[in-house]
Amino acid sequence: MLRVENHPESPRPWLASYPSGQDSDIPEITFRSIPELVAATCEKFGDQPAFSNMGHALSFREVDQLSDRMAAFYQKELGLVPGDRIVIQLPNLLQFPVAMFGALKAGLVVVNANPLYTAHELKSILVDSGAVAIVVLENFAVTLDQEIGGTDIRHVILTSVGDLLPLPQRAFTNFAVRYVKKMVPAHSLAGTISFRDALSRGAQLVLDAPSLAPEDLAFLQYTGGTTGGTKAAMLTHQNMLANQFQIMGPIRVALQEGAETVIAALPLYHVFCLTVNCLGFFHFGAHNVLITNPRETDALIKTVAKYRPSVLILVSTLAAALLDRPNFDTLDFAPLKLSVAGGMALRTQVAEEWERRTGTQMVEGYGLTEASPVVSVNPTVGTARLGTIGLPLPSTYVEIRDDDDRAVALGERGELVISGPQVMKGYWNKPEETAKAIGPDGWLHTGDVAIMDADGYVTIVDRMKDMIVVGGFNVYPAEVEEAVLSDPRVKEAGVIGVQDEHSGETVKLFVVRQDPSLTEADIRGYLKERLAGYKRPKYIVFRDELPKTNVGKILRRELREPEDSGSR
Repeated sequence: MLRVENHPESPRPWLASYPSGQDSDIPEITFRSIPELVAATCEKFGDQPAFSNMGHALSFREVDQLSDRMAAFYQKELGLVPGDRIVIQLPNLLQFPVAMFGALKAGLVVVNANPLYTAHELKSILVDSGAVAIVVLENFAVTLDQEIGGTDIRHVILTSVGDLLPLPQRAFTNFAVRYVKKMVPAHSLAGTISFRDALSRGAQLVLDAPSLAPEDLAFLQYTGGTTGGTKAAMLTHQNMLANQFQIMGPIRVALQEGAETVIAALPLYHVFCLTVNCLGFFHFGAHNVLITNPRETDALIKTVAKYRPSVLILVSTLAAALLDRPNFDTLDFAPLKLSVAGGMALRTQVAEEWERRTGTQMVEGYGLTEASPVVSVNPTVGTARLGTIGLPLPSTYVEIRDDDDRAVALGERGELVISGPQVMKGYWNKPEETAKAIGPDGWLHTGDVAIMDADGYVTIVDRMKDMIVVGGFNVYPAEVEEAVLSDPRVKEAGVIGVQDEHSGETVKLFVVRQDPSLTEADIRGYLKERLAGYKRPKYIVFRDELPKTNVGKILRRELREPEDSGSR
């Protein structure tokens, strides 16, 4: 049974603003691990649909059975033991919850990987995590093939897009992806195992369920972190269980358990949808409709028309793209009860137009990977306050502190710091970075500057750090600069974020040449193999010199100043 630490000395003015029926704290959690939650949930909701993709649904019972088979295969066929790390590199497909829940049932630690990673980026997390196995969509196997040498990966499980679809749809889908759309580049990975073979072999085996403790690791979730530089947040079973119960506090006052349909348009490998959809709404008995490619907005609109969801999980930029489609207003939004904007800041203009045209508010919150990730959310009933990140979740303590780490008065600026059961265990193999992020008192320092008003609503007013949010994905200037500076033709590099109407923010790069002949095209070509597309600069500016401190550190603040006055 999990108990939540209280801080009676820390006031919680936001509790008075909670809607009627929302508790101030989560109940004691009787589950010791995520697999216990999965088992209880699947028994409760049985044959109801749990996840759908491409028109086909898996029931809760089927998710439980298939993930049992996968867990047995991991354990008995591959010889994986509790604590081993397994990478899951999949878009939103039915295979994701099966592979993930199976890994957790076997006591493995899941390492989520963005399918858009370059070979260099993928190798960095393979090496850092020490992962010994990977489940990867065959479309991205060529990336793994380039860098698997020098890693600890011993087992590669390949899946095709349609592997969990029924025949003949499975055959048609996989044929079209491979041979019509030609979306599966050739690779030379040897000794791979097919996802369907793994399930078939696992069905003949019986899992020896390991004894898991709440403090055991469940996920290594990679992030640039509050201190910059790529690192993995260690998220325990307790962290993830607690956060999904916290999220369901405001959800339960607006929705009905076991009766909701949720469109999940954010990727499940992103910690927001991982917790909100794969755990929170799953445990709530909701039907999660997985969107594999949300950029195909017309297809997304058709999916919304088909399933008539009561909940939409989006990012601000996707909501804006949908609003721009001429067929958007043909949708019937009568069943829609809740729209949630996650992953990035919600633009006020988008929120206002969304409410006008759908009749539902777009609810914004705040989170970070180190907090599993959700910290606060606007009320799901009543009136949300646009421009704020809402109210801290149940059992979450939030303070605004000054440079001396003392709480400031309401209405004053300071750093947002957090305490709660969702705060990570620390950074994987990085004790010094952990000490920078989590203070001696156990509170997580977010690096964000915020204000709390008298009603407990929090507004983010600035970033102490330099993180850029591109379409819901975090980009850290130091990582981009490191990639640019690895080119010997570059002498100096500085990266900032600038506003972008499509992605919210985008990357702008300033370069001082070492080689006078270096061109913008040269830089773009060089970075294409080193950084995922959303991390690569949209704008490149050449300078004779960059502003620096007296010890030679580039002053991003001064690079930003012309942007603040509206210039490019």
